[in-house]
Amino acid sequence: MDPRLLAIEQDEVIRAGAAAAAERQDAQESALFNKAARTNVHFDAPWNKIFKIVFFPDRIYHAQYLNATRSPRYQYNVLEVRGRADFIVLKAEVYLDGKFLCNALRIEYRAGRLAEQVRERGRFLSDEVLAWVELTHADPAAATGLKRYVKMFYDIYVGAYQVEIWETLEPPPTSSHSFKVLDQMGLHKQITAVPGFRRALKDLRRLTGVQVSFRETNIDRPFNYQIKPNNAGWDNDYFRSHQEPNRPEPNSPNNTIDDQLYLVNFQRGFVLDAEAIPPVLYQNAMMEPSSSDYFTGPPPQSGKLDGDKNVMGMRWIIQRELGGTIVYFHQVIVPPGAVEGTHQHIGSEELYYFIEGEGIAYVGDGDDPAVDAVYPLVDPTPDIYGLGPKPCREIPVRPGITIFTKSGGMHGVRNPKGNAGLLKFVAFGYHTS
Repeated sequence: MDPRLLAIEQDEVIRAGAAAAAERQDAQESALFNKAARTNVHFDAPWNKIFKIVFFPDRIYHAQYLNATRSPRYQYNVLEVRGRADFIVLKAEVYLDGKFLCNALRIEYRAGRLAEQVRERGRFLSDEVLAWVELTHADPAAATGLKRYVKMFYDIYVGAYQVEIWETLEPPPTSSHSFKVLDQMGLHKQITAVPGFRRALKDLRRLTGVQVSFRETNIDRPFNYQIKPNNAGWDNDYFRSHQEPNRPEPNSPNNTIDDQLYLVNFQRGFVLDAEAIPPVLYQNAMMEPSSSDYFTGPPPQSGKLDGDKNVMGMRWIIQRELGGTIVYFHQVIVPPGAVEGTHQHIGSEELYYFIEGEGIAYVGDGDDPAVDAVYPLVDPTPDIYGLGPKPCREIPVRPGITIFTKSGGMHGVRNPKGNAGLLKFVAFGYHTS
């Protein structure tokens, strides 16, 4: 039993360290874990403990709680699993009585973001949500009709909404489905089939990606009120957009692609040359007109990094393809005289790693005590994007310097006008909320 529950009754302080951790281990899970460790010679290797190259498979890889496993006649062979912050998509083969039946796509969604959206509208999520699903396939002949709403159902066994889209619900000619599973099958059921998806699912290994967004259903349960489309709660990756170098003009709206969909990409590896990716240009990036660095003169030249007119560039290397909560990985190019405005992160974190040139970075006063002890406050107090004047510290940067900004922290970068070369750094940004 978890000692935290005992502490509620007995008003005790929970002990720290290995003893408390050992008490919290569930005996059954511990036995499974140890069994897997004994049968895997790589399990205790130091590089596995650090980088998790080989790891104990969780219940998805065991396929123990997938929909049809309520009957022992069904088995799943999970081929691929991809995840984002709040959901996962997996490819699987379904077997009936030991024989291959069909391919399937399973989506699980924990609805943290959607629950927030629905509560803001004075409602609660019911035991059903809708998912808008768009598939992409390597075969052009199979890549039509791959968009569809499917209904998802809350499953207490996995603590998430889920649906399985099977290639077909028809049993083999000489067999039949188990009555334990039949009640889950059909239109708007936990196991469903979409005729337009059938050809793509038949060649499941060449299914290259899934784009998906989630919304509440059109009926407010238990009151049975109709929810109007313009008032429905959505989780569409925070209205997420991504950047593409379509136009050379700084701040061009044509470089912002409005996706409003999560992307799950099944490609297993990417080898990219950052220098071959054209930068998207920005003028007065993350800066208010009240800032002393804000440029208000003649318009800049298209396609040109220009520190005199405060034009910098960003090479967007990887964006939507990243899993988990990561939003982007890009290279930032700051020419002499240009400034990336100092800004604050709320509900997100960002890491800067400087790779070329020298310059100045700004961090919020009080963000890093070691910085406060050594480096001076900026005078006059600078404008922070969207916040007005806030105290900041100024630190020199060069290749190898790393700035890690947590939620609530502030940072910005300047390449002084007298410098001869570009200042470059790579940035990782991701949600933490």
